[in-house]
Amino acid sequence: MSQSDKKRTTVDIHNRTYKIVGDEPIHHMRMVASLVDQQMKEIQESNPRLDTAQLAVLTAVNTMNDYIKLKEDYNQLLEQKKKDEDHTEHD
Repeated sequence: MSQSDKKRTTVDIHNRTYKIVGDEPIHHMRMVASLVDQQMKEIQESNPRLDTAQLAVLTAVNTMNDYIKLKEDYNQLLEQKKKDEDHTEHD
């Protein structure tokens, strides 16, 4: 997909406007931005003294932590499925 084929949209995150470009549908990009904004608000409520950069880094760390846990869970499920299929084939 060439750069001209990419989708563009404007989103608000933490009271700032950003133009984002991507391959995903616009509604998906807006949903992602909304979730980032929501997580930043939640973190700020617990840590009101954080500046925007600190808040952004904590949001990124939390998001990556969630991603890694989901990826590990997914891999465990795939392994379990393979074991189940191997077990079923041998019965």
